[in-house]
Amino acid sequence: MSSLPERREQIRRAHARLIHMVVAACQNPAEQKALEPHLQTAASNGWGELVQVLRRILAGQRDPALLEGLDEEDRVITESILNGLQDRHSLPALDQGADPSLAAPGIASVVHAARQGDSQALAWLGQMASQMERAGGDMARIGAALGPLSRGQEDYARLARGMSANARQLLQGILDELARLRPQ
Repeated sequence: MSSLPERREQIRRAHARLIHMVVAACQNPAEQKALEPHLQTAASNGWGELVQVLRRILAGQRDPALLEGLDEEDRVITESILNGLQDRHSLPALDQGADPSLAAPGIASVVHAARQGDSQALAWLGQMASQMERAGGDMARIGAALGPLSRGQEDYARLARGMSANARQLLQGILDELARLRPQ
């Protein structure tokens, strides 16, 4: 399944700080000390493969082969770092953060694909739900909704239980996109 531009931008925004930190550490080795705790935390939270690739980049490797075998999220992060090393203007803005209006279409398209039997989409949803659960709070609640959504459950009141207004807005956006994707 190819990465949608909206999904790619959402990943870049969500990981902008890490992307900037790695680029800065590549350009100034003194910055690596500040980056190290972030890499250790990422590795302990299941991002071991990405951390290995980031360490290779920090060691000076810039080969496109770094992207081989990475999942979509890790690939987008790695590409953003490699591009940022070539052109700082390509880096994601640090002050934008994740945008629910960008996330909803991307998540809905993957849920829709999973409903159609796309095993890669189903695997992505499982990975995403797991990452969201580790993040806690509203992210965990949205992550918990991905399974029921992939099975066709769309009861907003049940899925939104315990969510903040922002998370409910994201959930509603996902449901609206799913309705739009349904064959007429």
